[in-house]
Amino acid sequence: MHSRSNLLSLAVFFVGLMSYAQSEKPVTPKSYVAYKTSSEIVIDGDGADKAWEKASWTTPFVDIEGVETPKYKTQVKMLWDDKYYYILAKMEEPHVWANLRQRDTIIFYNNDFEVFIDPDNDTHNYYELEINALNTAWDLFINKPYREKNTVLNDWNIDGLKSAVKVDGTLNNASDNDKGWTLEIAIPWSVYKTSYFDNIVPKDKFWRVNFSRVNWQHSIVDGKYERKKDSEGKFLPEYNWVWSPMGVINMHEPEKWAYVYFSSKESDDKFTIPQEEKVKWELYTLYRAQKRYFDKNKSWAKSLQSISKKNIVVDGKVLKPVLENHSSGFNILVKSPFSNKTLIIKEDGKIITNE
Repeated sequence: MHSRSNLLSLAVFFVGLMSYAQSEKPVTPKSYVAYKTSSEIVIDGDGADKAWEKASWTTPFVDIEGVETPKYKTQVKMLWDDKYYYILAKMEEPHVWANLRQRDTIIFYNNDFEVFIDPDNDTHNYYELEINALNTAWDLFINKPYREKNTVLNDWNIDGLKSAVKVDGTLNNASDNDKGWTLEIAIPWSVYKTSYFDNIVPKDKFWRVNFSRVNWQHSIVDGKYERKKDSEGKFLPEYNWVWSPMGVINMHEPEKWAYVYFSSKESDDKFTIPQEEKVKWELYTLYRAQKRYFDKNKSWAKSLQSISKKNIVVDGKVLKPVLENHSSGFNILVKSPFSNKTLIIKEDGKIITNE
């Protein structure tokens, strides 16, 4: 990894640590049915292909904490076929600008659109893609969330990525107002393979996915857009608008991302978040409580009563979690009342399911 990427990892790691100290707001992940398309989709940023007519827009994006309504509207459509995962993002923006042209630059220093994907829903080994209005991409592989000691592969690339931007207005023209920009993306399933024979296409399965839009206040200097600074010369903080709210200013908590179900149908299908997932949400609540306990006491709690004093109920069923301490951390396990599978969360936040 390059030194720039190491510095970025360190910066976001501290953001992850700070999120434990923030007052997190409870969130319920959103869901979406992405239909299979048999029609061709041309990636030109226009979004005019007939296939898109069968796809519904997501609900409009919200502030990352799920509190405020963003100033500008953002919505997404999704489709898939045997080769690609298709994403169409439409963003209102009266001042469409970008100046980063080199791939794998820190794209969120411009206004951008970001895709987060965790195929196996264990919060580890997930993927991030950021694209600005110049269609400059930054793609990363992240082995663990930043709250843990992790590795970020900045040189991981989405081979075969297709993306295109169409601006409804004029890019980088500070003398007029624009309506916004549309981003069309095709991500090949093949980039998520873990072995040669791996069939990664999630037909009639769900993946954990979320989208983020970074938007900066701007100044116009010598006729060009720049990120706005305060009186001390520091950049003002960015806005973070997301599809499924995180309850905290941190995108890197994959357990809170939305559920995208890839239906083999071309229309008229439904998806309900499995009850088992709700059990996992409760395990992550206990995991975060253990992290807070450690931050305060410099040791792990040895009893669940030390971190949670209430009964845990999911859809009318009482959960009976068990805490196991060991030399390098802890496990919290619970038998799902819905499937009789044992779900285990480790000290690094990874979920394991035992039959």
